[in-house]
Amino acid sequence: MELTTAGAAAVAAAPGLTACGSESSGSDGDVTLKVVAADYGDTTANSSQKYWDKVVRAFEAKNGRLKVDVKVYGWTEVDRRVAEMVKKGRAPDIAQIGAYADYAAQGKLYRADEMLSIPTQAGFITSIAHAGEVRRVPYGVPFVASARLLFYNKKLFDRAGISSPPTSWDELKEAAVRLKASGVKIPYGLPLGPEECQAETMMWMLSGGGGYTDANGGYTIDSTENIETLEWLRDELVGADLTGPGSPARTNRQDTFDAFARGEVGMLNGHPTLMRQASGHGIGYGTAPLPGRKGKSLATMGVADWLMAFKQNGHRKEIGTFLDFVYTEDNVLDFATEYDLLPVTTAVEQKMLGDREYKRLWRFLDELESAEFYPADKTSWAEVSKLIKQKIGSTVAKGGDPASVLGQIQREADAMENAGA
Repeated sequence: MELTTAGAAAVAAAPGLTACGSESSGSDGDVTLKVVAADYGDTTANSSQKYWDKVVRAFEAKNGRLKVDVKVYGWTEVDRRVAEMVKKGRAPDIAQIGAYADYAAQGKLYRADEMLSIPTQAGFITSIAHAGEVRRVPYGVPFVASARLLFYNKKLFDRAGISSPPTSWDELKEAAVRLKASGVKIPYGLPLGPEECQAETMMWMLSGGGGYTDANGGYTIDSTENIETLEWLRDELVGADLTGPGSPARTNRQDTFDAFARGEVGMLNGHPTLMRQASGHGIGYGTAPLPGRKGKSLATMGVADWLMAFKQNGHRKEIGTFLDFVYTEDNVLDFATEYDLLPVTTAVEQKMLGDREYKRLWRFLDELESAEFYPADKTSWAEVSKLIKQKIGSTVAKGGDPASVLGQIQREADAMENAGA
C-alpha cells in the first residue's frame, strides 16, 4: 500500500543474484528463488520477514528441490533496491513492490497467466486484478490491498468539545482549530515527506474532486481542482499552524502514525494497519469517510501492492509453484490479519465479511468497492511518483506555488508518456 506501509529498517542487504536457468525451467537440480519484499511492520518485532520465513519453511517442506531466499526492506528503499538490482543485471526472481508497469514495458516480466495456475488467477477480486494490467495484459499480481479512512482520537475530540468527525473541509478545519485550542500538539497530521506523500496527495486531490488521472487514463495533475486543493491545504491548514511543528514536507507517514499512537495527533488519514498500532498503545480511535470539499468525499484511495516475476533467471515454473502456495487461503488470511490489511482474493474477503472477528475491517472493505487506485498500469507512474515525492511538499509551505509545481510535474509526466516511458 503503497500500502501501504511502515518504513522499518532493512533486514539485510540483497546478495548478488547469479542464477541463470533456462526459460523452460525444466532442470531437475535444486533451484533457489530470490525474492525481495517490502516491510509492513512498524517495529522489528513484527517485521514482514517473520511472515515470509514462515511461508518459506512450509513451502520448502513440501517442495524439496525448491528453495526460497527472501530479503525484506522498508518502503522508503525497497523500490530503489529492486531498480538497482535490475539495472545491474541481477534482477530478483520475484519482487513485491509498488509499481510494475515500467518493468513490463521493458519486457522484463512474466505475464501472470504464464506463472499462476487457473484457480489462483480466478481467485483474485476482479477490480484489483484489473488494476494489475498493462494494455489488458496482467503483469502485476496483487499481493495486498488497503483503503483509506479518516482516523480521529476520541479522547482528544471529547476534550475539544467535538461531537462527531468532520464531513467537509470546513468542518475539518473547525475541528483542527478546536483541537489546537485545547492543547493538541498536531491537530491534523499531514505527512508529505518522501515515504508516501503520493498517497496523502491523492487522497486530498480525490476529496477535492480531482485526482492524478481522468476517466480516459490521461494525467490531470495540474487540474484546477488539484491546484485549489493544495492551495487550501497551504492556506487553511499549514498556514494556520494546524498541522503541528515541523514541515509537512519532512514528515513521513510512519512519523505521523507513531505520533497518533502516542496520543499527539487529533486526526489524520490512515489505512487499516493504524488500527492495531493505535490499539496497542491504548488509543481510543474512531474512523470515518474522508471529508470532501463540500461534504463526504465521493471517492477514497485504494492501494494495491504488487508481486511481479522477472524473466532474467528463467525460473517461470518454480515461480508459479511458489506463488500458487503464497496465495493459498491460509497464507492470504494470515498476512491480512497480521497487518490489518485487506485481502486480494474473493474467498478471503468473503470469509472476513462473514466473521465478526474482522468487523473492524468491514468499513474498509466497503470503501474498497468504490476506491480509486494509483495509475500503476501507466509505464511512467514509477517516475511520476518519484517526482511527486520530491516536489509536492513544497506546495504547502509558506510561499508555496501549487500551480507552478503541479504544472512542472504535469509537463514531465506528459513528456514521459509521449516518449513511451
